Amino acid sequence: MKVAVVGTGYVGLVTGTCLSQTGVSVVCIDINQQKIDNLRKGIIPIFEPGLDDLVIKNTEEDRLTFSTNLSESIQGCEAIFIAVGTPSDEDGSADLKYVIGVASEIGKAMSNYTVVITKSTVPVGTSQKVKEAISAELQKRGVSIEFDVASNPEFLKEGAAIDDFMKPDRIVIGTESERAEKVLSKIYKPFIMNGHPLIFMNIPSAELTKYAANAMLATRISFMNDIANLCEIVGADINLIRKGIGTDTRIGSKFLYPGVGYGGSCFPKDVKAIIKTAKDLNYELQVLKAVEAVNEDQKSILFNKIKSHFKGELNGKKIALWGLSFKPNTDDMREAPSLVMIKKLLEAGCEVTAFDPVAMEEAHKIIGDKITYCKHQYDGIVDADALVILTEWQVFRMPDFDKVSELLKNKLIFDGRNIFDIEDIKELGYAYYSIGRLSVNV
Repeated sequence: MKVAVVGTGYVGLVTGTCLSQTGVSVVCIDINQQKIDNLRKGIIPIFEPGLDDLVIKNTEEDRLTFSTNLSESIQGCEAIFIAVGTPSDEDGSADLKYVIGVASEIGKAMSNYTVVITKSTVPVGTSQKVKEAISAELQKRGVSIEFDVASNPEFLKEGAAIDDFMKPDRIVIGTESERAEKVLSKIYKPFIMNGHPLIFMNIPSAELTKYAANAMLATRISFMNDIANLCEIVGADINLIRKGIGTDTRIGSKFLYPGVGYGGSCFPKDVKAIIKTAKDLNYELQVLKAVEAVNEDQKSILFNKIKSHFKGELNGKKIALWGLSFKPNTDDMREAPSLVMIKKLLEAGCEVTAFDPVAMEEAHKIIGDKITYCKHQYDGIVDADALVILTEWQVFRMPDFDKVSELLKNKLIFDGRNIFDIEDIKELGYAYYSIGRLSVNV
């Protein structure tokens, strides 16, 4: 079986690589020649645990190839996945120009029956636009070639994408025909042999399922952050509340961790897009508008604690940051709360140092030389007035506190991820601020 995946970003590369691991012949297509050249050499453009080994393995075994020539590469394919970017426009809507552009190119080149599948996160109605774009090109060519469109949204967590694809909670597919359903059932058969459900539905439902899932998870995060802020006012502990409600089987324990707001490539963009979709249809998603507002405010919560501790006198202070990526096990800096923190610290006149296990190169592309990037997590805290934790990397969870105490100018920590136990911090003599818990002042 031959399959094409257009787009070698996060979704496209993971999709193509994991499909090739099952024995499918996969060609991944991208217009970026340098990216394709690098992939052929085993150089991966993103950080995702385990992905580089799978790419190299399947490339060496000729199951996975890379190309910039869409017209040539899609010949003989039974399915073509569209996995290009859908960035947010200024009004919050998803920009579909890349998706529709690929659809047009497919229409110009296809020569056999193919199922064209939107893997990118796209608003309701996109598959119809894809169908119209392909049909328009076939009409221009004066040819009649049967094809189907389908929607197959991804549910990959950055940092665990390989496991998510190979052992999915569910596979959601929107189709219009039995023929397309058979093709997609064939593709995904290796992934459902252990009981993982393959759920078929109509295309609009599949398109909306992705947005609804991410919106629900974003809602849980903002809800917990809202409750955490109330905890600090009334003297409650958000960690205890999390346990108290998480044991309720109707609620569950996942995505109940407070912090400094959600970021990344999905939640911010998808919440904006579903709000805009509803607005275009004269419906207001009031809950999700609140979710978005809470999240924006939450990204400033820790800075406000810093400012309050120093009584507004931040000019000239040296602040050390641990963590830059929006979550652990990724170098993704899109919508990362660290960017808000850095902007505010610099505007206040602070000197900022930062360490992240994998995201510093990405951060430098965005921030430039406005801050100091450190090779080791302890380098940046030398004579720092405070340590700020923004990403819960494992390496930060049990630091050498003797060394930290020796290097820091002040025994002062602002923990945006609640990774330390308050009683332990008290014994060590630190002033400590976290999220949704009482502060420790010495």
